[in-house]
Amino acid sequence: MTTASAAVRAVPAAAERPLLDTWNVFVREMRPTLRDPFSLIFNLLQPLVFLGLFGPLLIGSFKAPVGETLTWFVPGILVMTVLFGSGSTGANLLMEMQTGSHERTLVAPIARSALLVGRALKEIAPTIAQAVLIVAVTLPFGFRASPFGLLAGLVLLALFGVGLGSLSYALALASRAKDWMFWAVQQSLIFPLMILSGMLLPLDDAPAWMRAVASVNPISHIVSAERALLTADLLSATVLKGFTAAFLLAAIGLAVGIGAIRRH
Repeated sequence: MTTASAAVRAVPAAAERPLLDTWNVFVREMRPTLRDPFSLIFNLLQPLVFLGLFGPLLIGSFKAPVGETLTWFVPGILVMTVLFGSGSTGANLLMEMQTGSHERTLVAPIARSALLVGRALKEIAPTIAQAVLIVAVTLPFGFRASPFGLLAGLVLLALFGVGLGSLSYALALASRAKDWMFWAVQQSLIFPLMILSGMLLPLDDAPAWMRAVASVNPISHIVSAERALLTADLLSATVLKGFTAAFLLAAIGLAVGIGAIRRH
């Protein structure tokens, strides 16, 4: 058998191993992160900065015990870490397309879906580390979380991250000729989605139009579900709505992202 024919036969064989391919892409994407401790530490500390700045303001406005305020606030911080982390997945792809390394990846005998899911999962690993760190830091201040609820909450965050990361990946592919367009769209969407989800500030006293938009914002349902899960309200309608929103976002994100990379 010639080398060329062996290569041709290797491509479909690799395409039949999406889980292994996804793992290989995930490991490849994680190596630069682990080799750059500054970025890793910065990503871990960033949510703590929001916690330290917004936490005292909420404690004063809620006029409630610190532990009760943290029970409301911490789940929003956890969702925020996914929003910023997975929302910028496409930025790394833009850099690879500019250097030419992405084109070398495309000719590798791996499933196209693995390129997408592996990158999205790479953003989930630091998120889980951030979540554990945030919970550990807030425990001495009275924050309490259900262990089972916390595990279910991490699954919810992972599902949300895969969907959002896939959409970010697709946006990077669509704006590869004009990388400024990626940041224009990303920044134009991420902050309204954050504010209109109630993850940092309650929307109970917000104008009617803001509450109406929040009601159709999928991230708002994910935030509410995360709060319910961490307080051990595992079987509520709020949790069902949150998982439904995350699942639909993941399904749409994967469909759009895989379609984009196959056309690329």
